Amino acid sequence: MKIALMTQNAKLYSSRRLIEAAQERGHDIEAIKTLQVIINITSHRPSLFYSGHQLEGFDAVIPRIGASITFYGTAVLRQFEMMDVFPLNESVAIGRSRDKLRSLQLLSRRGIGLPVTAFAHDTKRSSEVIEMAGGAPVVIKLLEGTQGIGVVLGETMQSAKSVIEAFRGVNVNILVQEFIKESKGTDIRAIIIGGRVIAAMQRTGSEGDFRSNLHRGGSAKLIKITPEERSTALRAAKIMGLNVCGVDMLRSNHGPVVMEVNSSPGLEGIEGATGIDVAGKIIEFLEKNAAPNKTKTKGKG
Repeated sequence: MKIALMTQNAKLYSSRRLIEAAQERGHDIEAIKTLQVIINITSHRPSLFYSGHQLEGFDAVIPRIGASITFYGTAVLRQFEMMDVFPLNESVAIGRSRDKLRSLQLLSRRGIGLPVTAFAHDTKRSSEVIEMAGGAPVVIKLLEGTQGIGVVLGETMQSAKSVIEAFRGVNVNILVQEFIKESKGTDIRAIIIGGRVIAAMQRTGSEGDFRSNLHRGGSAKLIKITPEERSTALRAAKIMGLNVCGVDMLRSNHGPVVMEVNSSPGLEGIEGATGIDVAGKIIEFLEKNAAPNKTKTKGKG
């Protein structure tokens, strides 16, 4: 099988592991810097060019698209799809999951547990937004944030208002969410591949930090999730339309609440915490679904 790996840095742990896993199984895999790909939109002959040659003959594509290049990355992935290359995750599903507000709206419509969330553009009505989210303390998030960046805890009404109003001049969109105090700075990440939870870890924030992101100095360990948490993670992945994803959840007094569905979850933390060959399982999924003559999945709107 010939696989394209869309990545800006093939030396990162996740990219290296995917390359190793593919090669160990006898596959040909090419790392492609997403922003250096040229899209040729020609009637009946969609094509892609990279480093002076045409990208062709691929059976599958693994998109590792950074949040900051979502627009161009999904455009390149769409072109692969137009060329009948099987995507690990479809461009439509990635775009859906990257839009934090849309994700929450879709999950809430299907009854997935979520923290109480308020969204507004008019920062002058900050008090109303904070009260709608259950009152201080609240978590304030930039919609464009990732890896814990752009996430602030407003511990009092006044501090929360100050944070929200500070964004007034920079014209950014923010979410205000209920603070799940009982989670005590820990969350759960469940990795879904092909409709199955194949690994789960509990992440704990560094001393004094309510955020549990490993990139922010947090730690991780293997955890056994409950049937309700497993069901919640699987349903969230299905609603987003993602074949492979990381579902981040908090344990609240009223059951698991989903914080995010990540279409390009990092592999270092989960493999280190669980000892599970997640990269290998991703390649196995492609072997089962991207083989010649397999019916290509169609994107949802």
